[in-house]
Amino acid sequence: MDLHHALVLLNSTVDEVSTQFRRVPGSAILLRYVKNSYQNDPIRSVVELCLFLFAVRYLLAPRYSTKKKSMDLTEEEIDELVEEWTPEPLVALPTELEVLEEERRPIIAGPTGPKVKLMNGKTVTNLASTNYYNLVSNDLIKERAVQILRNYGVGACGPPNFYGTQDVHMDTEKEIARFLGVEECIVYAQSFSTISSVIPSFSKRGDIIIADRAVNFAIQKGLQVSRSTIRWFNHNDMEDLERVLAQVQQEQKRKPLTRRFIVTEGLFEATGDMPDLPKIIELKQRFKWRLILDETHSFGVLGRTGRGLTEHQNVDPSNVEMLVGSLSHAICAGGGFCAGNREVVEHQRISSSAYVFSAAIPAMLSVTAAESVKIIESNPDLIVDLREKTRLFRQQLERCEHITITSAPENPRLLFHLNREILEHKVIEDEERLLADIVEECMNSNIMIVRVKKVMDSSVTDFPKGRKFGWDCPPMLMASISVGHSKKDVETGGSVIRKAVGKVLGRLKK
Repeated sequence: MDLHHALVLLNSTVDEVSTQFRRVPGSAILLRYVKNSYQNDPIRSVVELCLFLFAVRYLLAPRYSTKKKSMDLTEEEIDELVEEWTPEPLVALPTELEVLEEERRPIIAGPTGPKVKLMNGKTVTNLASTNYYNLVSNDLIKERAVQILRNYGVGACGPPNFYGTQDVHMDTEKEIARFLGVEECIVYAQSFSTISSVIPSFSKRGDIIIADRAVNFAIQKGLQVSRSTIRWFNHNDMEDLERVLAQVQQEQKRKPLTRRFIVTEGLFEATGDMPDLPKIIELKQRFKWRLILDETHSFGVLGRTGRGLTEHQNVDPSNVEMLVGSLSHAICAGGGFCAGNREVVEHQRISSSAYVFSAAIPAMLSVTAAESVKIIESNPDLIVDLREKTRLFRQQLERCEHITITSAPENPRLLFHLNREILEHKVIEDEERLLADIVEECMNSNIMIVRVKKVMDSSVTDFPKGRKFGWDCPPMLMASISVGHSKKDVETGGSVIRKAVGKVLGRLKK
């Protein structure tokens, strides 16, 4: 076939297709539309043609599944893959320091007290306990504990709202409320779970909490669980707290009203110092916020009769919406409490997870707590004696130029760290290892102290990634005083710590 015949055949074919297309209803309208569109905007016609062809192609395309096809493996191939697979460890391997401390960890044989006997047969002075008033060895408390154990058994075996509440629980709550001078009190079975449940029972997503950067780990978990908006102020910096309060007030203008809380501690677990409570009360009243005060380490310690920071700084307890405390430190029992007005307490009985879903505190510990409160209240000489021995011990430590004490003078739990200026002139690879060596030197001289440990990271911080959570304080050592220690024990303990610090630092290269 030559070119002429091919053109004739093509023209005839086009004429035939054109004739057949004109017979289709509406074809004239379509042709007129295309003709006018091409004359007015040819580019538009090209785009529409491309879209039409794409639609036709899409409709005619074969169907396919987005699911990945499974690979059929033989039994031998599966066994081979299983043998080659190495699971990741559930926890990281222990560090060299953790292995060392595990080897050195002292184990007490028998009851705890101002002096304890270890499994290796050695008797040491115990400066690693919060048994401030030596209530562990109190004969009256022992007798009451044995009596309650025989009458009530070893546990409640049920949550408070499901037949776990006993009459002694209600008596303890009334006793603590009376002691603190508030309307009501609720007792929890675990100290740690108290504050970490109190916070999320009141503060939810969308609410705002302003917290001190140095708050303890239990508070950190409570903030995290609450899913509230968390803002931070620098540790014990009242000017920074006022700045953050003013900033939040400005940001929340013309927004729906939310619940707002300030969270701080009576005696800080991480640093041992105390906040300016009257100033915090003044600020929270001016900006119309509520205050949650964690008195875990200050209840039974601060104040003329041990009522805590409110008594120590002459603040009316009714100005603090929630007073949270521990019954397992100075009180030497177990559990914790939250005290406040009736509405605050009753709300927790149905909405606080640690109260609703945990078994009630054993009756024996509940009565022990109430008896301990009565003993502290009726024996003010105990507090005077503890303060005096704390002062003597602090004087011994202050004679050491290598350390800095961060605890408040009234705090029998003394936290101290190595001076930064001295360490700048020493070659130190691991300061934590250095403190562990100081602890071991003290133990060799029959004095037991501890290195403060803390959780390094948390997901509820506004710090840059990789920064330690909370107050970025240096590694610390802790030593606690008890009224069960004699003055000689106190002076000897301080002297041994001074010598241990000097001896360990003396080994370092200059």
